[in-house]
Amino acid sequence: MPAAEAALPIDASEAARLFAPLAGLPRLVLAVSGGPDSTALLVLAAEQRRVAPRFPDLLAVTVDHRLRPEAAAEAEAVAGLAAGLGVSHSTRAWIGDKPATGLMAAARAVRYGLIADAAAAFGAFDVATAHTLDDQAETVLLRLAAGSGPAGLAAMRAVERRGAIHLHRPFLAVAKARLVATLADRQVAWSGDPSNADPRFARPRLRAAWAALAREGLTADRLARLAARQARAEAALEAATDAAEATLSGAAPGGVIRLPAAALAALPAEIGLRLLGRAIGRVGTEGPVELAKLERLQESLWHVLPAPPGGGTYRRTLAGAVISLTQGAVSIGPAPPRRARKAGVKEGAREFG
Repeated sequence: MPAAEAALPIDASEAARLFAPLAGLPRLVLAVSGGPDSTALLVLAAEQRRVAPRFPDLLAVTVDHRLRPEAAAEAEAVAGLAAGLGVSHSTRAWIGDKPATGLMAAARAVRYGLIADAAAAFGAFDVATAHTLDDQAETVLLRLAAGSGPAGLAAMRAVERRGAIHLHRPFLAVAKARLVATLADRQVAWSGDPSNADPRFARPRLRAAWAALAREGLTADRLARLAARQARAEAALEAATDAAEATLSGAAPGGVIRLPAAALAALPAEIGLRLLGRAIGRVGTEGPVELAKLERLQESLWHVLPAPPGGGTYRRTLAGAVISLTQGAVSIGPAPPRRARKAGVKEGAREFG
């Protein structure tokens, strides 16, 4: 992302506003890699800890992924900075073999797991990360490239629940250039990770294209605004799905969820899609259903739903759930073990009558 002109450092009053939602917490873990963004998070949080009347006890956590020989020294540098700021610090390491493919995704999953472990040991349920406006814009573009729906295009949220942890992103509306300026203003050094410029990975490739994208109007501000608007739309769609579920969803023996077919067909397509997805997610045994597969299931099911009661049948398996249409109702129940399923009724297979 091109640096903003005359990027201004964050002063104490602005930092107080950014951290205000966190001020009443008893304990807060800071995810600090040693890069400029997370180093600014550590510095500003430590400043607030000294001056704010109510501010959580802090623990900075650095994860050494054991992917670069320099990482151990970088973690030690963060520990030294934290000590100088009066903040406790813990380094966690990713021990074991690393995957040949999907390395960044695997590293991210391990990182959050190790940080959650450190938070539990600290007695904290809240973790702050230093994701910026630039990161939000990159996430929107990556989700666009993946063909995501409204939930994906809403990108990262300022507060998000992950298991027992509340994940906070106080800098999500702050440009990276301002965090770099903040460190320069306070004469604080930071480390650079070469993987952030490695063209083997998607985000660095996007960063190399920012100047061209900005000339076409795809700026970080506009992409972040798109994410905020999609988040509003997503909240409205989820509320409408909640209402439809409360009205239409019923339970049957064997953990089966039943939905009246005519009422399901009359719903707006997006609400019906979400209602199906929720039901499959609740009773299925094979994890979250992929959106594209769910859309294909909805399309095939909707072709049958106009049939009069008793005049159409449908059966399909998806994500460990069986979706069937009988006697004017759509039933979603757990699928039998794969070895016990009928030959020909495989994942995604369907029967029509």
